Amino acid sequence: MPTSHDLSGLMKFLRRDEWRECFEGVFNEHFGPILDESEEEFEDLAEVLGDYWTNTLWGCVFEDFLTQDFEGEPTNVVDEYLKRRGWKERAQSRAYMAALRTSVMSLYEVSNVVPGVSFMARDLIRGGEPMAVSEGTATKTLRQWDRLAARIVPVMGENVMSGGVLPFTPQATETLFEGLQGLFGKRNTKKLPAIKDDELQAAAFMFTLSWLFDTLGRVAEPRLQNTDGDEIVFHNVRFPIAPGVKQEGIAARLNNIPALSQADAKFWNWLEETPKGRDKSKAATAPAIDTTMDNGPLVLGNVELKGRFLHLSTNSAARATRGTALIQQALGDLVRTPLTEITTVEQMKAGRPRKGAETSPSNVPPEVAEQEIRKYLDRHYLETLDQPVKMLGNKTPRQAAKTTSGRQKVADWLKYLENQTAKQPDPRHPMATYSFEWMWKELGVHDLRR
Repeated sequence: MPTSHDLSGLMKFLRRDEWRECFEGVFNEHFGPILDESEEEFEDLAEVLGDYWTNTLWGCVFEDFLTQDFEGEPTNVVDEYLKRRGWKERAQSRAYMAALRTSVMSLYEVSNVVPGVSFMARDLIRGGEPMAVSEGTATKTLRQWDRLAARIVPVMGENVMSGGVLPFTPQATETLFEGLQGLFGKRNTKKLPAIKDDELQAAAFMFTLSWLFDTLGRVAEPRLQNTDGDEIVFHNVRFPIAPGVKQEGIAARLNNIPALSQADAKFWNWLEETPKGRDKSKAATAPAIDTTMDNGPLVLGNVELKGRFLHLSTNSAARATRGTALIQQALGDLVRTPLTEITTVEQMKAGRPRKGAETSPSNVPPEVAEQEIRKYLDRHYLETLDQPVKMLGNKTPRQAAKTTSGRQKVADWLKYLENQTAKQPDPRHPMATYSFEWMWKELGVHDLRR
C-alpha cells in the first residue's frame, strides 16, 4: 500500500520522453562540476559514498527537478502528473507533491529534538523564528544543533521534511555560504545577503555541490597511522593519585615496570619491549607516524607525574588500552579511576577542545565516577574560556564575546561543542549529558541559544 509521501508514481512518470532531457539538464547542474573534473560516472560515486548517500543525492536532484518550469508544453512535471494521474494518488500524497512543487532547499539548524516525534528547525539562510517539524525516523538520530540541508514543506497542517536531506559539517556550511555569497552577495562584504525564495530555489545545486566537495575531500584525505596500523587518535589518560599517596611511591612502582624508561624524576618513556614479536599482520599499510629512541626502541607513549595526577599519553586507542592496563596492574589502589581525553588529528589541526572523556572499568560506584567526570569537565571548560580558539579567530571566548559579531561566533562555537558531545556513542555517558548552559550564561550569550 502506498505511503502518504509515496512518489513512486511520479518517478515512473519521469521516464516519459518529454521529461528525460529536462531531468538530465538538472542532473548535470548538480553533478557536472564534480564528475567532469574526476572523469567519472555518477554510479562511481557509490563506490566512495555508498548506496545510501548516492540515492540521497539522486533524491536531492529529483526534488529540485520537481520545482522547475521548462519551456514548451507541459512546463512542470508535478502539474502534469497531478493533472493526468492525480486521481490515483491518496489526498496526502497529492498534497505532498504539490508542496514539493514550490519547495525551497535551505540550511536548517536543529534544536529541541523529541525522538520519534518532532524537532525545531531554524533557517540559517532566510532567518525567521524556528519552526516545528513533524518527523519520526530522523529524530531518532538527530542531535541538538545538527545542521541539515533540506526541504521543509507544509502538508495538511504539519511541517514535514522531504527525503533529500544532507547533514552539513561546519566546513560544508562555510563552502555553501561562500558560494551563495558569490552568487548573490555584494562585493567587498562577507555578510550573506537577503536571498529571495525564487533565487534560493534556483541555487539548489549549491547545496549538493557543497556537501559533495566537503565529503569527498574528507574521504580522500590519507588516514594517518602509527606503525601498528592503528589510526592516529591522541589519548591522554589521567589517573588521580589516591589520597595520602606521595609521588615518590608512584615513581618507585613505575621504575619496576620493565617497559618504562625513566627520563627524569617525573617522566618516563613507554618503550616497545620486543620489536621482533610485533604483529606484522596489523602493520601500517600507509605512511606511519611514530617516535623512536636514539638507540632504536619504538616509543609507545609517555608517562608523567603532574601534581596529584599521573598522565599516560599515547597516539592510538589500542595503545591507550594497553598502557592503562599496564599502569593499573603496577599501581593498584595507589591511583583512582582514570579519565581519558581524546583528540583527533582534525581537532589538533583546528585547535579545538578535546572530544571526550571516558572512564575505564573499575569498582568505583557509577555515581562517584560520574561526579568526577563532571568536575573535570567543569574545570576543563572553565580554562577553555581563557584560551585562544581557532573558530573564534584565535581569540579567547571571553574576548570574542565583547563584540556583536564575536558574540554570534561564540554562540556558534558553543553549539558546536554541544553538538559534538551529544554524539558520544553512549547517550547515558556523563560526557553526552554534560550541560553547557553555564558557559552560555558566563559569556553573556544565553539569548543566542535558540
